[in-house]
Amino acid sequence: MAALHQTAVVAVVGAGAMGAGIAQVAAQAGHPVRLLDNRPGAAAAAIENIRGQFAKLADKGKLSAADAAAAGARLQPAESLADLAGCALVVEAIVENLEAKQKLYADLEAIVGDDCLFGTNTSSISVTAIGSALKRPQRLAGLHFFNPAPLMALVEIVSGLATDDAVADTLYATAAAWGKTPVHAKSTPGFIVNRVARPYYAEALRLLQEGAADPATLDAVLREAGGFRMGPFELMDLIGHDVNFAVTNSVWRAFYHDPRFLPSLIQQELVDASFYGRKTGRGFYDYSADAARPAPQTEAPCTPAGKIVVCGESPLAEALAERLQHGKLSFSRAPSTDGRVAEIGRAVLFQTDGRSATERAASEGVANCVLVDLALDYETAGRLAVAVAAQCEPAAAEAAIGLLQAAGYAVSRLADVPGLAVMRTVAMLANEAADAVNQGVCAATAADAAMRLGVNYPRGPLAWADQVGVGAIRDVLANLGASYGEDRYRVSPLIRRAVFAGKNLHD
Repeated sequence: MAALHQTAVVAVVGAGAMGAGIAQVAAQAGHPVRLLDNRPGAAAAAIENIRGQFAKLADKGKLSAADAAAAGARLQPAESLADLAGCALVVEAIVENLEAKQKLYADLEAIVGDDCLFGTNTSSISVTAIGSALKRPQRLAGLHFFNPAPLMALVEIVSGLATDDAVADTLYATAAAWGKTPVHAKSTPGFIVNRVARPYYAEALRLLQEGAADPATLDAVLREAGGFRMGPFELMDLIGHDVNFAVTNSVWRAFYHDPRFLPSLIQQELVDASFYGRKTGRGFYDYSADAARPAPQTEAPCTPAGKIVVCGESPLAEALAERLQHGKLSFSRAPSTDGRVAEIGRAVLFQTDGRSATERAASEGVANCVLVDLALDYETAGRLAVAVAAQCEPAAAEAAIGLLQAAGYAVSRLADVPGLAVMRTVAMLANEAADAVNQGVCAATAADAAMRLGVNYPRGPLAWADQVGVGAIRDVLANLGASYGEDRYRVSPLIRRAVFAGKNLHD
């Protein structure tokens, strides 16, 4: 399906940050754009600001002066809905309220032509529900940009129950022509990104509630080991807890209180206190001018006392061997029959499999058990999280920590929680993405692209699961479910089938 021609007039209703950003994208792509807002002067002011943005792009050499001037000239304010009569596409970016969106498009149906397409930028409201108020709901689809729209590549093209496939395909092609990376999705709660991202916040909040570590330490582990651009607590503070908590509640209610999306009492308390994060000066962190940012908990230097043996050929074992060799530490190699990755003195190190260190020590008959968390790349990671079994001798724990420190890692010791931090987070992200694919919300490639481009994850969750091993992810989830006795950690049927078929999630 072809994209809308550049001569097609695009209307944007709502001149806030999202609406103005979408108008800027459409104008820069060559379309005449009409911007409407019910606040007097808001559309004209937004257009002047957008023209200023084009001028800055020209100053930086990203647009020619002529192209910047031409793009700015394509923007015109609209005084009323009647001014949108000749438009080929109307994108709304108004308040997130179902009735307001339904009324807007119902009013537009009496003004625009039958071939005009409607694209709602809603991030959480059902596209099917918005379309139910229309005479021709087949013309409506979600056109969900991410903030800031001129910079963020992802656009979710969301089909409601009545959306015509040709409409979704045209909007997909149009978004691509505008320089974006579109993905198709069905109108289900949260679409792709706002659904699949929930575990990133939920697991961190549960870890905090269980006393695994403080926010600064968990943030550092997710950044420095997991490779995420921001830790979950600093990200929630940036988004705003009022917004983040509202989205979580919306998805939880829409899925009929599925425990996978259970909101956190800790975040509820922050919202009740109006501690929304950066915008109010306080959230998980204090943003006042004289406040010092708390440092992550990092273990004091320990001596790697005892003979070192690197076991097996797992990514962690290989990275340890390389880093120890670079540090000129003596060690030997041995096969691994029970999943151990290293030994030092009386200590045995394993990668976490979703059980607590205490449970694994009892199951394996290895009292001096120390678990190591997942890392995006063990060769380049700067920090690793560990958990120590209750049965472990203090000297063995210190030796294990000293081994990791000798390999160049900063070490954060967490309380003995199942799955640690990065592993359980990645497993739950992969599980949610797999369930979205299994339920026909999107394709596997779309799920991964959406999470990389929409929220800047270092790797798509399904590709990450393939890298770790789908069987290992299944085991982590099953062990988490057994540890907590909750349906929250039930394994997606797609992951189960992949394991039984001996395939990756992208096969």
